[in-house]
Amino acid sequence: MSRDHWLTARKELLVREEQLYEDYAALVALRRSLPMVQIDKDYVFDGAYGPASLADLFGGCGQLLVFHLMFDPAWDAACPSCSAFADEFSPGLLAALHARDTAFAAVSRAPLAQLKAGRQWRPEDFPWYSSFGSDFNYDFHVTLDERVTPVMYNFESKEAILTAGSATDLVAGNAPVEVAGLSCFVQDGGRVFHTYSAYDDGVEAIGLAKSLLELTSSGGRARRRGGH
Repeated sequence: MSRDHWLTARKELLVREEQLYEDYAALVALRRSLPMVQIDKDYVFDGAYGPASLADLFGGCGQLLVFHLMFDPAWDAACPSCSAFADEFSPGLLAALHARDTAFAAVSRAPLAQLKAGRQWRPEDFPWYSSFGSDFNYDFHVTLDERVTPVMYNFESKEAILTAGSATDLVAGNAPVEVAGLSCFVQDGGRVFHTYSAYDDGVEAIGLAKSLLELTSSGGRARRRGGH
C-alpha cells in the first residue's frame, strides 16, 4: 500500500477514534456522577504491618483503588492473570496515583501466610492485604458462594445469569468461585464510601499493557523466532 493510501485510511479511522474519545469522555463523566454508598461494616484486613481497617488502606489519601486479586485459600498461588495485571502497578505508577491523592492496594481472600509464601509477594511494590475471615470478598462479589451471600456476578444475580445461559461456569457449581475486580472508594470526614466497581471486561480494559498493545498491528501476538 502506498503512503497516500495509508494516510487516507488513517484519516478515516481518526474520525471514528475522535468520536470514541468523545463517547469515552461522556462515559467517564457518568462514572464520576454515580451515587456513593457509605460503608458501615468494619472490615479488618491482614497486611505486612499488621491488621488494617478499610480506612487504613487509604494511607492518608482521599481516594482508594482496590484490586481484588484472585487467591483462594485452597490454592498454592495467586491467579497468574491477576498477578500479571498487578505487575503493571509499578512504583512509578503508584507514585503518580499518590500524587493525585489516590492510594492502591490489592486484596485477596487467602490468609496472609499464603500470600507471603507465594512468589508474587512483593510488599515493597504495592500493599497487598488478606481479607481472610471477613465478609469483604463476599460483599463485593469477588468470592461467589451462595452459602455465605446470594451470588451476583457483574451486577447480575445467579438466577438472571442462568436464565440468560451466560457465564454458567461461574455460578452453576456449589464450590466457592474467585473472580477478579476493581473497586473504588473515597473517604470524607472519617467515613468511607464505595463509588465504583468493575468486573470481567471492565477490569481487562484498564490494563496498561493491553491498552498499548491494542495500538499495534498484531495486538501483541507472540513473535516467532527468527521472524521480523
